[in-house]
Amino acid sequence: MSAVPKVSAYEIASGNFERAADLLDLSPEWRKLIRTPFREMKVEVPLYREDGSFTTFIGYRIQHNGARGPFKGGIRFSSLVDEQEVRALAETMTYKTALVDVPFGGGKGGVNVNPPDLTTRELEHVTRRYISRIHLILGPNRDVPAPDMGTNAQTMAWIVDQYGRQHGYNPAVVTGKPLELGGSPGREQATGRGVMLVTLAAARDHLGKVPGDLRVAVQGFGNVGMNAALLLAERGATVVAVSDHTGGYYKADGLDLDGLVAYVNREGGDRTLRGYDGADAVSGDEFMGVECDVLIPAAIESAIHIDNVHTVQANLVVEGANLPVTPRADEALRERGVIVVPDILANAGGVIVSYFEWSQNFQQYRWSLENVNDRLENILLKAYHDVAEKQKELGSTMREAAFALAIGRVVTAEKLRGSL
Repeated sequence: MSAVPKVSAYEIASGNFERAADLLDLSPEWRKLIRTPFREMKVEVPLYREDGSFTTFIGYRIQHNGARGPFKGGIRFSSLVDEQEVRALAETMTYKTALVDVPFGGGKGGVNVNPPDLTTRELEHVTRRYISRIHLILGPNRDVPAPDMGTNAQTMAWIVDQYGRQHGYNPAVVTGKPLELGGSPGREQATGRGVMLVTLAAARDHLGKVPGDLRVAVQGFGNVGMNAALLLAERGATVVAVSDHTGGYYKADGLDLDGLVAYVNREGGDRTLRGYDGADAVSGDEFMGVECDVLIPAAIESAIHIDNVHTVQANLVVEGANLPVTPRADEALRERGVIVVPDILANAGGVIVSYFEWSQNFQQYRWSLENVNDRLENILLKAYHDVAEKQKELGSTMREAAFALAIGRVVTAEKLRGSL
């Protein structure tokens, strides 16, 4: 499975914006204002390795738009991280927070490093050094990071501590923390839960199918893909295929998800699906073409592109990852009548529960898991229905409707602030 996107994240983000801006008849001046990041920071992240060698990584934090609230967006550690990718993801976060109407803007950060190449101590050092370089632009009312690809709750715990050394302890500086440091119940499953909720809603409305009739394939078996698969199966759907960067597996009558999770988490394993023998192996090039009703790309950008879109058999594509469908592939799916639920709606569960976590930190009061999940469902399904109404109004795709709705809200906020 190729790790290199065939189309850059920035090209995808640009295509998404321009199509919606055309529907809104947005002027060139407003297009430039909305798309131009508020602030971009590029930093060096030096590391003395445990073997005595020395290396330097490059880190970024890009604050795209804060008209609707503090900048909000994850920090990813990945060898794919570069300035254009972070810029595209920061912009996408601006529209995601606007679409689900939580009081944040959009930002993103990352370090160009491959976590499996580092020891735990080295990862902690990289995290702390990166935060020490960007801490002046962070803060509970300024910029609130969260986990993303290659980072997790432990990473957020190191950030809380490092930020606290310079500004005093404040758990609201990041979300996605361990419960013991002010994290929220439900945060780890939140993005996958959101994918599940919009998948079932879209399958009902566009395919006329109930959960028990759905055959689902999930590309990506990390936090988002794994939880989406498990939660869909709990609701009665049949998950017939899953994959990660080491390969995919298919079973026509449904995979043993509990067995797959146990295999990934087995002692001494590499936390991948590599070598699993409980289903038929499927190559990365073939995975998008497995027989299913719903295809959930939940890994990296450009997963569905012009070279493989013709193989897609699903009638519904739900974007669990950020920017997983290229513009040309998106157009090909539209022409075939395939429904695509865009990323800024489908994977917004994470930022919604991040908002809940941030709120709980200010209140110094923890909500119950049931309360968190109920509020998540209410907000996300309201956004889903808002998109459906906008789609009818514009006679557009779900993606165009979602971006038009979100961009319109950002424009309104800018006008109300008197930014011009």
